[in-house]
Amino acid sequence: MPKTAKNNKAESLKPVTAPLLPADSKDSALTLRLHYLNPQDIDQIWEGYRYAYAAHDGVVRKTGEPYIMHPVSVACVLADLHMDVPTILAALLHDVVEDTSITTEDIKIKFGLQVAELVDGVTKLDKIEFQSASQAQAENFRKMLLAMSQDVRVILVKLADRLHNMQTLEAMNPEKQKLIAKETLDIYAPIANRLGLNAIYQELEDLSFKYLYPMRYSAISKAVKAARGNRKEVVSKILHSIKEQMQALNIDAEISGREKHLYSIYKKMAGKTTNFSQIYDIYGFRVVVKDLPSCYLALGALHALYKPIPSKFKDYVAIPKANGYQSLHTTLFGPFGTPIEVQIRSEEMHNIADAGVAAHWLYKSSDAQLTALQQQTHQWLQRLLEIQSESTDSLDFLEHLKIDLFPDEVYVFTPKGKILALPKGATAVDFAYAVHSDIGNSCVAVRINQELAPLRTELHNGDHVEIITGVIAKPNPAWLNYVISGRARAHIRHFMKSQQSADSAHIGERMLNQALRALHVDAASITEVHWQKLIRDYAVKHKSEILSDIGLGKRQNVMVAHQLLAMTDDHLEKHTKLPATSLDTITIRGTEGMAVQFAPCCRPIPGDPILGFINKDKGLVIHTHDCPSVRKFKLDPDKWLDVEWEPENQRLFKTNLNLTVANQPGMLAKIASGIADAGSNIDNVSVEEADGSAYANLYFTVQVRNRIHLAELMRGLRKIPDVVRINRAKGNPAGNGSRSSSQ
Repeated sequence: MPKTAKNNKAESLKPVTAPLLPADSKDSALTLRLHYLNPQDIDQIWEGYRYAYAAHDGVVRKTGEPYIMHPVSVACVLADLHMDVPTILAALLHDVVEDTSITTEDIKIKFGLQVAELVDGVTKLDKIEFQSASQAQAENFRKMLLAMSQDVRVILVKLADRLHNMQTLEAMNPEKQKLIAKETLDIYAPIANRLGLNAIYQELEDLSFKYLYPMRYSAISKAVKAARGNRKEVVSKILHSIKEQMQALNIDAEISGREKHLYSIYKKMAGKTTNFSQIYDIYGFRVVVKDLPSCYLALGALHALYKPIPSKFKDYVAIPKANGYQSLHTTLFGPFGTPIEVQIRSEEMHNIADAGVAAHWLYKSSDAQLTALQQQTHQWLQRLLEIQSESTDSLDFLEHLKIDLFPDEVYVFTPKGKILALPKGATAVDFAYAVHSDIGNSCVAVRINQELAPLRTELHNGDHVEIITGVIAKPNPAWLNYVISGRARAHIRHFMKSQQSADSAHIGERMLNQALRALHVDAASITEVHWQKLIRDYAVKHKSEILSDIGLGKRQNVMVAHQLLAMTDDHLEKHTKLPATSLDTITIRGTEGMAVQFAPCCRPIPGDPILGFINKDKGLVIHTHDCPSVRKFKLDPDKWLDVEWEPENQRLFKTNLNLTVANQPGMLAKIASGIADAGSNIDNVSVEEADGSAYANLYFTVQVRNRIHLAELMRGLRKIPDVVRINRAKGNPAGNGSRSSSQ
């Protein structure tokens, strides 16, 4: 009875159609693709083949073929890209560690460190247990991309592996097919596009489309086949016209017609909500010339032949895509009024468009200097490293990765004229973080095309962007509502987590000291030895983690205090006891940062009697003592604390006001002026929808120093003619059932 592969893979590559031949056969599918290597290299690859053959001996795939066909097929894809020997060997051996008893160390001894590291980068984390399948998959991507950041060949092997998997996915059940196809469309196809591997990218998209939407795939596929015959004459005429035009102007060029891949046709139909008969550009034309100047000569020749469609010209030669792609794109009015798309590129650009980052191995130089494409790829991989260093959670990292893989991009200029590529929809904050994390963390304003604009402004192609920074500025959590790039989101979240942790540790320390004083113990007498033992018991790395957990309500200060005291010796007991005192109250300054939050249900301000409630998710939340929300909290005294305002606090605090005014022109301006005259600031304002009444309700969130300041503000507003009533609202300033109290 033949064995089956552990992970039940069911894949088989189209190029490998010949039966498996002996290792020394000159006609095998792999041998025919290795013509670019010297005989010694080919011998080394066949040694790897024999090693993999022995490791997988007797194992069959769901398709019924010998398992060795899978690694051979993956190697064929990479050989078509003219990859180097270690990459081909890694392709042959990539499943050996995962599916057999052979270890990475065995491969290192047999084939060297470089091959072993490539294999390890591709190998899944099957032996580690995760909380969920999604977390396991996210961690797999994280490990793979970290290995890729060290050596991009890891992802080339993985993409070839995934391509082969997709090509014979029919052996899987429909549910598994859709799962794998969705993953391929979300992650692998965009990565192939990001690396400029155009052929692999398009095939991965089409195969994913086939399994995710089989009916749509079938309908478009049939329509394209039918259109081939109908449009054959038109395509032939256009090709002939372009060739004649190039010859007449002595431009040496290769002209070809190409059919758009099915998924791109589907996206165009879905995006424009049109049917197939209205998609005229399922055929495109490609003009490949010898050098860069000839590209623009060919463009002029085409525009002389057919009229260009305005706004349909893109110059990716002067401004290449982030993946290194270069080409001139133009859309022309062809014969019979049919729009035709033409790409014009040099031979070198054409090779990079097909092979992308793999083109380095195809045209590797002896000095091994980084090409411009490699430098761009390296910068992108470094950004991935930065994102993963800021993301402690694998699912969080995967979310950032998906955002960063958006294929649509905008190109903007820095003040020094450098071009930055950003995801479509990126804002000024995304730009700031793309320049440098310190610029992003301290940005306060932006000039776009020499004009001041809000930080949330969306950027467009060609914008000149200048970021204005502040010395004491810091990221605003509201930025997460509109930033697009994974880099920006990761840095903002990292800052918020760090800030919250530091603020919570400070609050937690004050709460722990409070609990220790209640037990008549001086906090200074708790030594580092006691803390280190508690750190070991809690399995954390640092004392600040325990204090932060106390501040966030994840640990009780009284319990931690008792555990610390349980570790003390008699000497401590005799000399550190304090006289009995009542519990200290915690002073609220309003500058505690993210660890202390003021409840939006009651908006407490200095002068209000207040209570502190420990919320497990939000930390210390401050309520007014008469807030309806605290009634249920009072039933659990362990979760609330005595707090008081710091005297002479000059910080501004938010509070809500409801006003009823005569419905007359200029009332809003008068009230805004009155608020400004009182030294207050408007944080938010809303107006109740007009109902034809003579009066209107206005809802303000204003900033005041304390209750006295609020009283002065309200007295000033009452003096305004036609202000009928004014109340301080306990709740949101939208009038949605909030409780009000007269001041």
